[in-house]
Amino acid sequence: MNFDALRQRAAVVRAVPLESVLTLRGAQRDRQDRSKWHTEAGPLSVRGSKFMNWYQGRGGGGAIDLVMHLADVDFCAAVQWLEQHAAASPPVTGEPAAYASGRQPSVPGTLGNLSLPVPEDRWLARVRHYLTGRRGLAASLLEPLIASGKLYADGRGNAVFVLVAGKAERPVGAELRGTGPRIWRGMASGTRKDLGYFWIGRRGSREIVLCESAIDAISCFQMAPQRICISTSGVRADPRWLSGLMAHGYTILCGFDADRPGDAAAAQMLALYATVQRLRPSAHDWNDVLTSRQ
Repeated sequence: MNFDALRQRAAVVRAVPLESVLTLRGAQRDRQDRSKWHTEAGPLSVRGSKFMNWYQGRGGGGAIDLVMHLADVDFCAAVQWLEQHAAASPPVTGEPAAYASGRQPSVPGTLGNLSLPVPEDRWLARVRHYLTGRRGLAASLLEPLIASGKLYADGRGNAVFVLVAGKAERPVGAELRGTGPRIWRGMASGTRKDLGYFWIGRRGSREIVLCESAIDAISCFQMAPQRICISTSGVRADPRWLSGLMAHGYTILCGFDADRPGDAAAAQMLALYATVQRLRPSAHDWNDVLTSRQ
């Protein structure tokens, strides 16, 4: 890779807020100390653009340094991760002016400052094609989600998976997944992952599998339709809503990815909750397991 090109790319993603990086990687802010985060690499202290891991005696500044520390990757890989997970979504031809300017309309009746992307049915065929053709998801599972509004297309052609809370399934956020040639994922502005989640499953089931993404949750359910499958929207060892599910007597299986961050978060979850069981995918994630069988 050309050094000047890499430097220019790094300049774009270096300023991503550290809180955004931590949230995307499933870290949890400490409930007593707002500057402390529980991460896959251990507790971190965060001050503005600086962070410090006191247990390891290591720290740094900026989003790139943080990803290098958390994921144990080199500079180039950290830049690529930030571009894929934290950069702005690439536009598609003919998008509405609100999206071209980077603005997202607010959705009346949703929580606080949550701004869900406006549904755009003209991109729905593209989303369906991506999810069925490239991700191997069954149309019979997607259509009820689309009909209920838990899955839709936005004006950029992204797949939008809505996080909901309570019996009324009130929207509290959304996972966004790019459907074009470039890998991209993100969250709707104002998403509150501590209040709800994306889920699919059979009502009345007493077994829940926790997955890292909505696509993984649908994939897992497609292979095990007797379960409820929930997306934690990233590797999150202690989602605030988890204790509530356990209090209702659900059997919880931690189905995080079969990689270093997934294994670390799963180990932390099992240490916090003695009844949680590890359900490790036989491939990297549940969608990989699904597609390998097709």
